[in-house]
Amino acid sequence: MEARAEILSISQFPVLSTTGDALAERLLGRLARGEQTVLFYANTNLVVKCRFLLDHVNDPGMLLVNDGIGLDIAAKLLHGKRFADNLNGTDFTPLLFARSARPLKVFMVGGKPEILARAVAHVQQRLGQQVVGSCDGYDGLRTAADIDQRIHASGADVVLVAMGNPIQERWILEHRTALEGGIWMGVGALFDFWAGDKPRAPRLMQRLRLEWLFRLSLEPRRLLRRYTWDILVFLRMCLKYR
Repeated sequence: MEARAEILSISQFPVLSTTGDALAERLLGRLARGEQTVLFYANTNLVVKCRFLLDHVNDPGMLLVNDGIGLDIAAKLLHGKRFADNLNGTDFTPLLFARSARPLKVFMVGGKPEILARAVAHVQQRLGQQVVGSCDGYDGLRTAADIDQRIHASGADVVLVAMGNPIQERWILEHRTALEGGIWMGVGALFDFWAGDKPRAPRLMQRLRLEWLFRLSLEPRRLLRRYTWDILVFLRMCLKYR
């Protein structure tokens, strides 16, 4: 697997270029050995808003993988090549589950209570995994002083944190000691997709790498800055740290 992977530096972030299958194999191998893995999906928004992660990128348990066409454009400009695969939490998480020889124990954090409940049902009923605990990202987290103890007691294999950049990344760094091993992932809007609250882009738009345009059409007020000004900031950072 290692021979199929390489690191491409994007604005100081060491981003792993690999395939979904190879990444799943890597994570499940680390899980079997009791090693902790923190997986972050590096899209343009993360590169702009999560510079604090640069203090942790030398941690052997932390992996950054590429998410979205913006990273591909940067890789082509800086390294003359594209990433091996487009990796994002929405597509990779079900792939990880499918590649496991057994149902994984999943702890889910984030989202509105009603969204989280439907997402939990999806993971159990549609994806065949065992949800061993959950906590919504609103009153649930505000009143969950024992969240680390709950995660530890659950014995989770995978902790999914859906709060958006940069909140989920900071939260994972602060709470990852709740488990000695396990896979921690910041998954953004994944629970919304699982719950049916937000639609995925049509398959054609996904294949054409235009999913960002579909999301922008649904939430223009929230995402307009991310896909205009923040893209310019991202490209400037890429050139500055090339």
